[in-house]
Amino acid sequence: MATYTHGHHDSVLRSHRWRTAENSAAYLLDHLAPGLSVLDVGCGPGTITADLARRVAPGRLTAVDVSESVLDEARRAADLANVEFAVADVHALDFPDGSFDVVHAHQVLQHVGDPVAALREMRRVCRPAGTVAARDSDYAAMTWYPEVPELDTWLALYRDVARRNGGEPDAGRRLHAWARRAGFSEVTASASVWCFATGEDRAWWSGMWAERITHSAIAGQALAAGYPQKELDRISEGWRKWGAVEDGWFAILHGEVLCTP
Repeated sequence: MATYTHGHHDSVLRSHRWRTAENSAAYLLDHLAPGLSVLDVGCGPGTITADLARRVAPGRLTAVDVSESVLDEARRAADLANVEFAVADVHALDFPDGSFDVVHAHQVLQHVGDPVAALREMRRVCRPAGTVAARDSDYAAMTWYPEVPELDTWLALYRDVARRNGGEPDAGRRLHAWARRAGFSEVTASASVWCFATGEDRAWWSGMWAERITHSAIAGQALAAGYPQKELDRISEGWRKWGAVEDGWFAILHGEVLCTP
């Protein structure tokens, strides 16, 4: 596994708790039906997990993550009769071949040491006629208005630290190629965006990153990589500056793949 760049500080989990099946897995929803079995890889605090579980009930959903502490939160968010949880590494899943109808991973492959091997393992535990679904953001494709120099510095710093950790921050554009290399018989690629443009959205998104860059795991990793604290403080102020702009706009591109084993 690569080092998880974000960590599990509350500023990170606030972002993850916002995610739902509708805003983060819409490309997959037509492939879900009651009675299907699902593996949710890297489930985090479990909000997407809960939505997926409700859609396939009475089918079983198994949610896995490398962090036992975040699974405790996921258990509270997805306290449903058809959900079970386990600690697992996507590179070596402890399930028999062909165990699940659907294997899903949201914002996971950008953080793993070998995304192709991870997809092969997801393929292994998926049934032959099933679906493997993955969605990842693409940091280099993120765009915003107005221009705020501190956000340019933030983006360069994030991409540098993520790669030092063994991950790939521009994973979204690579999912299609990774899936083909993993040997799937059919791969359908798509893309979708998150957009933060209302006053409420700007305040939430900018405030979360202003705190994240100075208090979450990435702050410690950046300091260890030689970035000075004053740089992190300057980036934090830049986020707050952007968030206060009445016509501010921020868009995040995501790559998506639906794969048949």
